[in-house]
Amino acid sequence: MGYTLAFEAISPIANTQVATGSFAYLWLLIALPLIGALVLLLGGSRTNSFGPLLAVLMPATSFGFAVYLWLQMLGLPKELRSQNLVLFEWINIGSFQVPFGFQLDPLSMSFVLLITGVGSLIHIYSLGYMDHDPGKRRFFGYLNLFVAAMLLLVLADNYLLLYVGWEGVGLASYLLIGYYQHKPSAAAAAKKAFVVNRVGDVGLSLAIMLMFVAFHTVTFAGISEKAEQGSATVLFLIGIFLLIGAAGKSAQVPLQSWLLDAMEGPTPVSALIHAATMVTAGVYLIVRSNSIYDLSVAAQNAVILVGAVTLLAGAAIGMAKDDIKKALAASTMSQIGYMVLAAGLGPIGYVYAIMHLLTHGFFKAGMFLGAGSVMHAMNDEVDMRKYGALRGIMMITFGTFFVGYLAILGVPPFAGFYSKDLIIEAAFDRSIIAGVATLLGAGITAFYMSRLILMTFFSNKRWEDDAHPHESGLTMTIPMVVLAIGSVSSGFLLTYNDALKSWLAPVTGYQTPEPPIAIPVLIAITLATVLLGVLVAVKLYLKEAARVAPTDVSIFTKAARKDLYGDAINEAVFMRGGQQVVNATTAVDNSVVEGSVNFIGRITLGLSSLVRATQTGYTRNYALAMLIGVALLLLLAAIVRL
Repeated sequence: MGYTLAFEAISPIANTQVATGSFAYLWLLIALPLIGALVLLLGGSRTNSFGPLLAVLMPATSFGFAVYLWLQMLGLPKELRSQNLVLFEWINIGSFQVPFGFQLDPLSMSFVLLITGVGSLIHIYSLGYMDHDPGKRRFFGYLNLFVAAMLLLVLADNYLLLYVGWEGVGLASYLLIGYYQHKPSAAAAAKKAFVVNRVGDVGLSLAIMLMFVAFHTVTFAGISEKAEQGSATVLFLIGIFLLIGAAGKSAQVPLQSWLLDAMEGPTPVSALIHAATMVTAGVYLIVRSNSIYDLSVAAQNAVILVGAVTLLAGAAIGMAKDDIKKALAASTMSQIGYMVLAAGLGPIGYVYAIMHLLTHGFFKAGMFLGAGSVMHAMNDEVDMRKYGALRGIMMITFGTFFVGYLAILGVPPFAGFYSKDLIIEAAFDRSIIAGVATLLGAGITAFYMSRLILMTFFSNKRWEDDAHPHESGLTMTIPMVVLAIGSVSSGFLLTYNDALKSWLAPVTGYQTPEPPIAIPVLIAITLATVLLGVLVAVKLYLKEAARVAPTDVSIFTKAARKDLYGDAINEAVFMRGGQQVVNATTAVDNSVVEGSVNFIGRITLGLSSLVRATQTGYTRNYALAMLIGVALLLLLAAIVRL
């Protein structure tokens, strides 16, 4: 099975330009939301009156500047679209030299536009959603901090500075997930996300260390230039360590357990972190490291395996969740799995991974905001078994949510049809197993998303008497409408005239897939699979949905409701295993280390007791001792003389 080379990848070394003109100010993209965060978090109550509006203005201004830079970049030849700006020499210790520099190229620009654009819409939505929250100034400060950290992550020109942004995102997500810190569940979810992500961060840090040992550089350009000098073992290990880091941030198996609990944060947090930005950081890391993965098929296969397992695991969990936010979180986990799988396909999949990431940012953020609108109208109720028949009451929310639903299903001409179907085609090109996994995931996605929308907006009315559902205000509905427009148009715009392929090719390269099944036939099979999933859900949930969970559920359903026992496995293997290691270590410490110290102490005490018995304080005793000593010396001298 061959590949047709559509675009040649261009070496970032030879074509990285020193930023001049407007590009010399690209640091403002990060500085603006960072200033907003500092003002809100350090300004105290004096900023309460204008703080939220300032928080909206900062990322919105960054978005406007990003659009301007993007238009400037479009006017440059493809080989000159990578702009490098070094602010200062950050680390200079012998051969370890790392600049504090930024790199704006087609890949990072795609993320900058997504982060600032969708992020600004979520900030606007938060004005209405958090209007009555007494701590909203702190909330908006955390949002600005998160946007600044995420922009640093994608604009860094080296892995070490990327790591700073990586950790900044982790800190901001911890603060946002645990925003309702008075709730034990929110505090626990924040700690869980923080700890699990630290496990992934160990992988990323090991990758950076190994890069420096092997190539004596950690810059993207340097790694790209020297990667071919690395041995197969070194490249594989770097690829695996990077994958561990990506799995932590992007909630991929086996580091996925934090994502569902992270829904304890306010709904705008779910839309920002778990749809459009943070969970996509792992995909960015893999695609950015294409010079490593292109040289290690084994590392690519590991990425494909993790993505395939995660997309199916997330879809399975989504089928059994009654919490609307957790159902969407499981969907996010599954859709990120599609992106990771595509990134593991190499040049044939990098562009498709980013395309699905961008379209997903629109339709999943829109659905999370729609879920927040429903919760806002239903007294913060998240259980879909207490919804039903809301489509006539919340028409804007329903309409925008339904557009996102059609997009994630991949119904033409909505965005997901373009991005997810292309991943399915590329997966079948690589292997039948990978292709079947993506196809099966599409069918399951159709089922659980149809279940969600039927239980929420259709079926029978099941809300409590004290609930008075109503449509949300303009600050909440306008962002949902804008995201719905993106859910309709983004797929077409990204594929029209091969726009995204041509845009990303200088960074990622691109190869045309050639699946073993004719593409029109494969599209028909995919749509038929999606339709089957929809029909099964309609059969089960259209007319009536249960108020309570059935007790006679299958083993599979029980497993899905318990997140496929991810927490149980972590507890059994790592927590209890760790406790056993600690107990064994403590026993060794008590019996061997501390025992040896105590034994020496007891000997010392015994000898001191004997010596202390001779110190009576009486002169006659000391005189007698001296007499005995002299007698012994004389006896010894006599023996020696003989």
